[in-house]
Amino acid sequence: MLKKYLTVQLQGQAEIVIQKSRFIGHIQRTETEEEAQAFIQKIKKEHSQATHNCSAYLIGEHDQIQKANDDGEPSGTAGVPMLEVLKKNGLKDTCVVVTRYFGGIKLGAGGLIRAYSKTTSAALQETGIVKRQLMKQVSITIAYPLLGKIENELRQKKYIIETIDYLEQVSFHVLVEVNQLDAFTTWITDLTSDQANLDINGETYIEIPHHT
Repeated sequence: MLKKYLTVQLQGQAEIVIQKSRFIGHIQRTETEEEAQAFIQKIKKEHSQATHNCSAYLIGEHDQIQKANDDGEPSGTAGVPMLEVLKKNGLKDTCVVVTRYFGGIKLGAGGLIRAYSKTTSAALQETGIVKRQLMKQVSITIAYPLLGKIENELRQKKYIIETIDYLEQVSFHVLVEVNQLDAFTTWITDLTSDQANLDINGETYIEIPHHT
């Protein structure tokens, strides 16, 4: 699993008009090729009267799956430029469909490339980009006399406390960045004079807004 990567918020769209043609960019996070294809088909069904529904997506930790489709536009003027915008923004697991309703004025190859790129960028801006950060789920179990001290220290250092269980002892369930786990373990051990039990329960991603 990647320690961190960029992708889009779940879904969004934007519309622009260029030389009387309507371009509508639709973007969705898609973690499998099946999800990407289903999204493309959904947009094609919603905009079945459109002149074109061009698409591009990249899937996988290392962008193993990359597809671009011009849907009837001149070869290389739609799908590939759209894919390049996704790549330029460093995105993963993202699918974009740009719907075009032809307005009667031909744009030429250069104009089409700019139009499809611009629409993709506008849709990205409207949807928003997030950084997904891989976190370790750590449980810290301590005796009640340490409760105030540990909770205060965790909050001061802005660690994410998912839940606190108040049982015979207190258990904090905390999210820690993968590459900070060793330092965190040492810090808690020192802070509690080795009076804490630490358990690693798994991994999860958190999402942080990313501003380009």
